[in-house]
Amino acid sequence: MKLSILMPVFNEASTITDVVARVQAVPLGQEIVLVNDASSDGSARIIDRLASPQVRVIHHPTNRGKGAAIRTALEAATGELIVIQDADFEYDPQDLPCLLAPLAARQADVVYGVRSLESQKPIMRFGNWYVTFVTNLLYGHHLHDMETCYKMMSREIALSLQLECRRFDIEAEITAKVLRAGYVLQEVPIHYTARYDNKKLSPWDGISTMQALWKYRHWKPSGSGLRIERPKHHSR
Repeated sequence: MKLSILMPVFNEASTITDVVARVQAVPLGQEIVLVNDASSDGSARIIDRLASPQVRVIHHPTNRGKGAAIRTALEAATGELIVIQDADFEYDPQDLPCLLAPLAARQADVVYGVRSLESQKPIMRFGNWYVTFVTNLLYGHHLHDMETCYKMMSREIALSLQLECRRFDIEAEITAKVLRAGYVLQEVPIHYTARYDNKKLSPWDGISTMQALWKYRHWKPSGSGLRIERPKHHSR
C-alpha cells in the first residue's frame, strides 16, 4: 500500500529540507504532498527544489491555514493511506510504520499516534489534556491525545469526512467525524519533542477547537458509511 504524507508548510525554511529527507528515509511505499500556504520566508523556493516524482508540490497564493492546506493535499493524494506530517521536528517519521501496522493487519480503521507531553509548557499541556477530556465527554470515547498530528487512515475514509475547517480546528473536526462515523480507532505511542521557536499554534486556538467539537457533535456521514465489522476497542 502506498502512503500519502500530507505536509502543510508555512514559513518552515529552516526545517523543511531535513523533514522531507527524514520522511523519505522511512522504508515505506510513499509519496509526499507538500502544500506551501503562502510562506514568506523562502519556503516556496526550497520546496520547489524538492519536487520529484515522489514529492508533489502545491502552492496556495494566499495564506489559508493548516486545515485548508491539509484539504488541498488530501485532494491531490494518490495513496491508499494518508497521514498528516508537520514540517518541523516535533514528530519522528520513524514512527510511521508503527501507525501503519494496525491498518495493515485490519485491526483498526484509523490510527492515532499518542504523544508524551512532558516536553510541553504547562499551559499547552493543560490545553491538550482539556480538549481531549472534552472530546471524550462529548463523544463518549476514551482517547488519550485528540490533538496529535499523526492521524493515519485510508484516503477513502479521509475523503468521506468531508472536511471543512481551515485552521488548527481541523484536528478536532477529523476526530469528531471519525468518532461520529463509528470507525475503529486505535492509538499507538510515538516519540514527540515540543518546539517553541516559530510555533504557530497558541492557546487561543483552543477556542476554535472547542467550537469545532461542539459543532460536529451531531454530524452524520453521508451514505452507508465505510465501517468494517470488528469489535470496537481503544488501546495505546
